[in-house]
This record gives sequence, C-alpha cells and structure tokens, in this order.
Amino acid sequence: MEIRRATTVDEIAAAQHLYDGPSRREWAERFLASDGHLMVIAYVDGVPAGFVSGIEMLHPDKGAEMCLYELSVDAACRRRGIGRALTEALALVARERGCYDMWVGADLDDEAALATYRSAGAGEDGAFAMLTWKFDGSA
Repeated sequence: MEIRRATTVDEIAAAQHLYDGPSRREWAERFLASDGHLMVIAYVDGVPAGFVSGIEMLHPDKGAEMCLYELSVDAACRRRGIGRALTEALALVARERGCYDMWVGADLDDEAALATYRSAGAGEDGAFAMLTWKFDGSA
C-alpha cells in the first residue's frame, strides 16, 4: 500500500469510484485551490483503494483544527488497516499544519467507522446532534 496526498485533478478523478457520486472537474479544481482542503489517497497495486478528505478550519479564538470530512475504503480492500492508515496520515498533516486537534462526526451505529477512528487514536468527546440546512430545495 502507498499513501500520498492528492495534488492533481486527475488523482482526484481516478479515485471517484470511492465517492458517493462522480467527481466533477470544476469542483476538484476548486477543492485543490482551496487552502486547507486536503485529500489523501491509499493505493494498492497502483489503484486507489481508499481516501480521506479533511478541511482545516480556523477561528480567531481557537486557532486551526482539522475536520475529517470523509473516509472511504473500497469494499474489496477493507479490514486491512487502510482506513486507520489514512486517518493517521490526515492526523499527521493536521499536526504539520499546526492544528490543535482533529475531529470527525460519525453515526453512533456505524461500528466500522467508530472502530477505525478509535484504532487511529480518537477518543470519545460526547454525543452531539448534527443539524443541516438544505439549500437545493430538498427537505
């Protein structure tokens, strides 16, 4: 397995089979151009097998923190430590960028995600509710 940060639109597009939907070139360009938007991809035999994306957030009274935005590992490659390795790679980038912490929201019944994050060193910070504003007219 090789893990490296995505720096081109082509790298992002090559991993689109791991996303919820197809990659769009204009969004990938915007993602890469946005300081603090990060994607790390794991390759197995040269093929993207998983990715993690993160967004560095900055606040005047807190400094910088990393939000682990999304983690995905191809079904055929799961249970090999790829998710943990990707999470640890993002945490390393967060530390290098001076973030004071990294956080992720996860469904309380998503045992695989919770186990992955815990195995990479995350600790419980309490339950919370996630509320969402939809801007596309959907409920």
